[in-house]
Amino acid sequence: MKKYISLLLLLLCSTVAYSQHTFKAIVKDSETKQPLIGATASISGTTIGASTDQDGAVTLTDIPAGAQTIRFSYLGYEDRIEALTFPLVQEMPLVVLLEPSGEELEEVVVTTTRSSRTIEDIPTRIEAITLEELGEKGNMKPGDIRMLLSESTGIQTQQTSATSANANIRIQGLDGRYTQILQDGFPLYSGFSSGLSIMQIPPLNLYQVEVIKGSSSTLYGGGAIAGLVNLITKKPSEEGELSFMGNVTSAKGLDLSSFYGKKFGKYGITVFAARNANEAYDPADIGFSAIPEFERYTINPKLYFYPSDKTEVLVGMNASQEERLGGDMLFIAGDQGDYYFEQNDTKRFSTQFNLDHKFTESSMLSVKNSISLFNREIAVPDYDFDGKQVSSFSEVAYSLNNKKTDWVVGANLWTDKFSEQSADAVGARNYDITTIGVFAQSTFTPIDWFSLETGLRADYVTPEPANKSRGLFVLPRVSALFKMSDKLTSRIGGGMGYKTPTIFTQEAENLTFRNIVPLNISETEAETSIGGNADINYNTLIGENVTFSINHMLFYTYLNNPLVLTMRPDNLYEFRNTDGYVDTKGVETNMKFVYEWVKLFLGYTYTEAKQHYNNTVTTMPLTPKHRVNTVLMLEEEDNFRIGLEAYYFSPQRLTDGSKGRDYWINGVMMEKMFERFSVFINFENIFDTRQSKFGNIYTGSMANPLFSEIYAPVDGRVINGGIKVMIL
Repeated sequence: MKKYISLLLLLLCSTVAYSQHTFKAIVKDSETKQPLIGATASISGTTIGASTDQDGAVTLTDIPAGAQTIRFSYLGYEDRIEALTFPLVQEMPLVVLLEPSGEELEEVVVTTTRSSRTIEDIPTRIEAITLEELGEKGNMKPGDIRMLLSESTGIQTQQTSATSANANIRIQGLDGRYTQILQDGFPLYSGFSSGLSIMQIPPLNLYQVEVIKGSSSTLYGGGAIAGLVNLITKKPSEEGELSFMGNVTSAKGLDLSSFYGKKFGKYGITVFAARNANEAYDPADIGFSAIPEFERYTINPKLYFYPSDKTEVLVGMNASQEERLGGDMLFIAGDQGDYYFEQNDTKRFSTQFNLDHKFTESSMLSVKNSISLFNREIAVPDYDFDGKQVSSFSEVAYSLNNKKTDWVVGANLWTDKFSEQSADAVGARNYDITTIGVFAQSTFTPIDWFSLETGLRADYVTPEPANKSRGLFVLPRVSALFKMSDKLTSRIGGGMGYKTPTIFTQEAENLTFRNIVPLNISETEAETSIGGNADINYNTLIGENVTFSINHMLFYTYLNNPLVLTMRPDNLYEFRNTDGYVDTKGVETNMKFVYEWVKLFLGYTYTEAKQHYNNTVTTMPLTPKHRVNTVLMLEEEDNFRIGLEAYYFSPQRLTDGSKGRDYWINGVMMEKMFERFSVFINFENIFDTRQSKFGNIYTGSMANPLFSEIYAPVDGRVINGGIKVMIL
């Protein structure tokens, strides 16, 4: 009897073993027939699943006999369901063709280059901070865009005031005045209005941020020597969006913002409103504010009109007002006496008009206009600075996009008028600059693996009072894209740029524009540059489940006739074109590992920025030679998000020749999502790295302090948390 039972059990085991089957498939794009790396195949109702390899192949094992449903998924493609019965009659791998979802992915839709091509097919190297990343960074700093930019390789947000937290952007070691900031293609933040700009732009209504490093003057004119940042705002959609965010900080801050957008037939509307405020905060207990007391209101309504399928009209305005007071904590609290303070009152107002009309599916006319008003008053003990800027930007452009060739041609008019309202003994630093420009750009793809982008711009600049920067500037640019394989691509490009001289630089900001004489109109020349970069990008699959990509870029910029602030024998400051040049060179490396819901980002920047003045070579101040970025993100869509960050800055040379020390900044962010809302908490600079820990932040008396240059955080550890509500 035991023999029969044993034989029966053996037969049952054999049957079960025999009932476990194997399935093989190759997953491809339905249009290009190229294999899709990292697509997933899973058996419904089981834990059986796997991802495709570099050839698009996937194998599922231990599949029970009988009817099974297999789901194939890939980001940006429609899911495909296959109903199969095991064992299969056919043993050859099944070829599965996935259809694109029809919804363009956030990370591949760019507007800065005005091309119809995806980001993968554009020869110009563009870095896009997408909506998902904006959500992550917005949790860390909901009040402004510093966090969005400072955590990218090659970009540094440089604080210019120890007490008022003023800051600007530095790309690849160059001063902030060489970076152009746009909003939806409109140059709204330049010259005088560049002061405090990144501190006064909340991120909630941003859809994407696009960054081009290196000269980008063909389409957007002078000022983009180091690069440009284009802030793309959200547009109205058919389904609509109504969202709110509230955030509080351990540094006594409160951020409230809301966004509404929706289409109504031939009309659409978006409205963004925010209130950002902070009480004065002194984490080092030295009597001076590291974060000033401020209160800011922002409103940005836009009206869209769609008279036909081929025409879109936008009319919008942007207004903000801020009062910012930093300095001695006793003065901020209301005490009267001989105290140091720095007060900034700003008002911004701008209009935007944009008309896009498609003549055909491949040709379009675009008309833009913007008028911007900016007032800023700066008060420090015994000195007031009060300035007003009125600027405008108008453009007409025509684009023609064919299968192999894209063209953009156009002309624009740019005016920038600054007037000082309360000039002192040094005289008014007024100016009035008019720039007329024409441009043309062509992108040509003669063969599948090579694209060439060439551009040429000619600007005629007429500054008043007239100086040596008057005249014609011709700016060529060229970029090339090489696609060696689906995994390996490379870009190389370069161009020329220029910067019309004004007094609004980081050096002048540090002095609150005090004791700076007007520009010497007979001697001052425009700064000019030539530069370029080259990169190589590789992506692959490690094993069956880990995707890996690496981008390595080399960059170089040569800046001629640099404008330098120097002290005269009469103790006044004057801007002069120095005898020499500045050059910056280095490398940026970015790596990304993705395994299911785990993402690891690693970045390294090496920057060697040198000043070659009067036959003497020195390192550019406030520029770390080495910088390391590490981010570990654990994220399950619509469920939770946990981010761990660590950033290293090597020692930086200061203006007086001394060196600051190196330091790390670490942070932890967590967010839990629910159906209509999410809650988040962020521990920024969790180990409380502060420059005040490294040494004195100022010398002299508290009534007349001389502040040290800021090369490290002064606000230390800040914990913030809040809620985001999505009603629509």
